[in-house]
Amino acid sequence: MPMNQPASASDLIRMHLARVSELRARAQAQGLQAAVDNIKHLQARRFRGTYADFLEHARYAPATRFFLDELYGVHDFGSRDAQFARIAGALERLFPEAVSQLAVDLSETHALTEVLDHQLALHWLDLDGSLPAAERYIRAWRKTDARASRERQLAVVQHMGLELQRLTRMKTLRLGLRMMRNPARAAGLEALQHFLESGFDAFAALGDARPFLDTIRQRESAWVDALFEKDLASCSVSLDNELHRGT
Repeated sequence: MPMNQPASASDLIRMHLARVSELRARAQAQGLQAAVDNIKHLQARRFRGTYADFLEHARYAPATRFFLDELYGVHDFGSRDAQFARIAGALERLFPEAVSQLAVDLSETHALTEVLDHQLALHWLDLDGSLPAAERYIRAWRKTDARASRERQLAVVQHMGLELQRLTRMKTLRLGLRMMRNPARAAGLEALQHFLESGFDAFAALGDARPFLDTIRQRESAWVDALFEKDLASCSVSLDNELHRGT
């Protein structure tokens, strides 16, 4: 790539997903996978607790489940990642720029999440295993000390939501996506197809996504501030309450 030339969408997708793959392999090699899984399960419970009202809201529930399942879920995303990496170049050639940017956002969010979860897991294992889960998580979070990465993660998720809203308004694109179901299955791209359709359906149901995204930004920013700065004892109580709501 010539010096100073911006990286293409396909290059960025492949770079982010290579980082995810590297971290997964390292977690397995270092015996970290169980700790990473514990972190992911705890974070998914916190998310369900924080957005329990959204999960029961007729209009907001699909988009909330999309974020929980496709971004923060405790799943093996290996197949989806491989499919995105395999057709990264085709996304740029065959789809509107917004679709390529959506894939870039997804892969960056995925990479940021894996990096942060890996770091959290390292500190989690260094801490006394008899500590309550909420306190242990907060202590690991503070040892990780990654506010800039947390803020970037939230900004990318916000951008992804706005891009999904914009894409749902392209009726021809939505129709074309539905028509791609059988070809996608035949090409071994089912996981990618599922992600795109789930996102389109969820954000089509939202209408104006800004109130939903603004609330996510406010709540997540409040949690980032609390996990970094709030008195440990009171933060532990707050997090423990949220975890119980998300159980």
